[in-house]
Amino acid sequence: MYGGYPCKDLRHKFLLAQESDAEYLTKDVLPEGFDAINLPGHFFDMVGFRTPDDVVYLADCLSSKETLDKYQIGFIYDVASYLETLEMVKTLNAKMFVPAHAAVAENISELAQYNIDKVQEIAEKIIAICTEPLCFEMILQRLFTEYNLIMNFEQYVLVGSTVRSYLAWLKDTNRLDVEFKENMLLWKQI
Repeated sequence: MYGGYPCKDLRHKFLLAQESDAEYLTKDVLPEGFDAINLPGHFFDMVGFRTPDDVVYLADCLSSKETLDKYQIGFIYDVASYLETLEMVKTLNAKMFVPAHAAVAENISELAQYNIDKVQEIAEKIIAICTEPLCFEMILQRLFTEYNLIMNFEQYVLVGSTVRSYLAWLKDTNRLDVEFKENMLLWKQI
């Protein structure tokens, strides 16, 4: 997430998981009656599961309103895929939903929409920040200032990685452009 080999301050269990012998949970190894649900966007190859008794486990694909209101910018690897996932989750029906970062609920569509709205809010804020061409560090600083966030190494890595994902998505959707000036990459409104 740092973008290179991390310094000691970033090499701890929260950001650097220990190696393990994990195996993919494919259809042939899931217990009978379980279905995997692809949930791309938050991170690589994330999936949720539907149990035979119609409970859907949503992993990290959305956050509670309280978490989003407190931290503002949740970790997202691929913004376009994340929005597609949230739109799909809005349409799911189940007896119960169990998200990793929100309360168990019988209906998840309102929370999914809140997460979508937060993504769109952040995107608009980034676009507004880029009225003048700015480097990544200035954009990140202004976002932290506008949301009253406190910068530390963990937040720099997590939020910084997410902001880079937003910038890529905004460029790919023709809402931001770049220019190189004095050997610096600058982001700007179109």
